[in-house]
This record gives sequence, structure tokens and C-alpha cells, in this order.
Amino acid sequence: MTWQYTLLGLLTGVLVGMTGMGGGSLMTPLLILLFGIHPSTAVGTDLLYAAATKTGGSLVHGVARSIHWPAVLRLASGSIPASVVTLLVLWQLELNGNSARGLVNLVLCFALILTATSLIFRKAIMDRYRRRMERLGASTTGYATVVVGVALGVLVSISSVGAGAVGVTALLLLYPRLPMASIVGSDIAHAVPLTLVAGIGHWALGSVDWALMGVLLIGSLPGIIIGSYCAVRVPETVLRLLLATVLILIAGKLGFNELHLSTSSIAAVTGSVAH
Repeated sequence: MTWQYTLLGLLTGVLVGMTGMGGGSLMTPLLILLFGIHPSTAVGTDLLYAAATKTGGSLVHGVARSIHWPAVLRLASGSIPASVVTLLVLWQLELNGNSARGLVNLVLCFALILTATSLIFRKAIMDRYRRRMERLGASTTGYATVVVGVALGVLVSISSVGAGAVGVTALLLLYPRLPMASIVGSDIAHAVPLTLVAGIGHWALGSVDWALMGVLLIGSLPGIIIGSYCAVRVPETVLRLLLATVLILIAGKLGFNELHLSTSSIAAVTGSVAH
């Protein structure tokens, strides 16, 4: 089944190269739905996979000086502690148990829908709130960035989703005067330490498949190059709407599967009690 994982890495890499997002949003749920990987293992593996792939992007943005480091530091000051606390909670829940499986799937559904919403309605959100956000003082913006970091730390640590489209939308609102290249560069730069810390935490909890990550990287690295080449040839609006539609469908499928599993468990418990 190695070639299927490589193909998934390739397709995900192409999408990341074309849109700058979608890695965790697609990789984690597809590993769960298509290959039956345990949700915790899918999340942990994808986090370290993301740390590896986004390190290169962060270096490129660093050389181009398109990273707003104050925003990155504020996000990290909220997200890193939140990630550590979240991982400790998951450890208490016994990460490989059914309770953790359900928690990961439910949070993943929420994160996918949130990502899809930010992709579809980003322009409308910006048009409505940009002027109001521009009037915020520097200290208020700083505190708000830390709060956003906390939310991203929790989301990413549980689901591996949120550091892409959601992070970019939040930064666009909080730093409306920054150019788009700096917004994207800052989001990628923040994602590297966050996914690395969360990924190491999942590794410590035993939920990382190193062989799987290696196979995914073999496909994704050339995929990112291909996607980057094709990015200028496909309208951004079409890409965003296509990705949002796919994310909503995946979230619906995950939610349906989790509901069906919960219903079956309740029925089994009820049947055993009746007997």
C-alpha cells in the first residue's frame, strides 16, 4: 500500500503548492477515512510531516524578509503553552482509547468546517471588519494575537488543522496593513514551532508512524514544486472554493461515521443491559 500513501502525499503537496494551505486539512482526514489510520496516529504523523514541509517555506520567506516576527512571537507565546496543556489533557484521556478517537474526530470536523468557512467568506469578513480592526491599539492587537495563538494551539494539537486558512484569516484581520506575502510568511513561520512541539508531544505519546511520514514526504516534496509551478495558472477563487467544498464533504463524512459509531455503541450497551 506504499504507493497509495505516496500518491496522497503527491496530491496534497500539489494542493499546498497551489494554495499555500490544505496540508493538514486534507492529509489527516484522508488518512483516517481512506486508510483506516487511527485518528491520533494520523494527527501525530501529520504534525511532524507539516513541521518538515513548512520549514522549507519558512526559510524562503525568511530570506525574502516577508515574516512579521512580532506577530509570530505573539502567536507562539499563546499557541506553544496551549499545545503543551492540550497534549497533557490528551495523555490523561488515554490517547489510543475510544474517548480520544471521538474527541479527535469531532474537533477535526469543527476545524475543517472553520477552515472551509474562512476560505469561502474571507473577503466578506475582511470587508466587514477591516476598518474596525484598523482602529485597534497596538496593545489590544498584541493581546488578541496571543488569544488567537491559544486557540490555534488547541485546534492544531488535537486535529493538526487550523494553522493554514484560519491562521491567515486571523492575521489579515489583526494586521490589515501588512502585505499578503508577510501574512502568509508569518503564518508559515508560526506553524513550524507549533507543529514541531505538538508533533513531538504526539511522538512521546506513541502516536507517530515514522515510516508513514517518510512515504508521505517522498510524494509531497515534488508535489509542492509542481503545485507552485501551476499556482499562477489557476484562479485563486476557484482553488479556494474547490478546497472549501472538499473540506465540507470530508467533515460531513467524518461526522456521519462518528455518529454511526456512537449510535452503534449505545445500541450495543442497551442490548447487553436488556439481556
